[in-house]
Amino acid sequence: MKIILRADIDRLGKLGEVINVAPGYARNYLIPKKLAYLATSGNLKRIEFEKRRATQQAECEVEEARKQAEKMKDLSLTFQVKVGEEDKLFGSVTTADIVEEAAKQGFEINRHRVLLEEPIKQLGVYTIQVRLHPEVNAEVKVWVVKE
Repeated sequence: MKIILRADIDRLGKLGEVINVAPGYARNYLIPKKLAYLATSGNLKRIEFEKRRATQQAECEVEEARKQAEKMKDLSLTFQVKVGEEDKLFGSVTTADIVEEAAKQGFEINRHRVLLEEPIKQLGVYTIQVRLHPEVNAEVKVWVVKE
């Protein structure tokens, strides 16, 4: 049975490809899950329209991420923490703390997008990467100072 893929599927093909699959696989899995259309001339036109729309939407998402990165360029977060001997922190500054402080300044960031390898446990100035989109990263200055 010939079908047109609506999404990239591992070991099968990419969006818009016309492929031949078993009829049961198409009827019972691909078509009900909206992963494919039957290969007809009308559906070929439909998939071209969907491709254009998906491309436009992806471009808009990248542009929005770039705008947000430009706004975040000047973002500076300051954490006043208690310290012990040799300026070691009681606790640490984590991604959740960074997200919370950014929210206070009007920036909504998903905590999973903050690229922090391990919690900050020393005083100082850090530059933290925030992945806004797979193609766009923003840098945020984090100041950790004594209380």
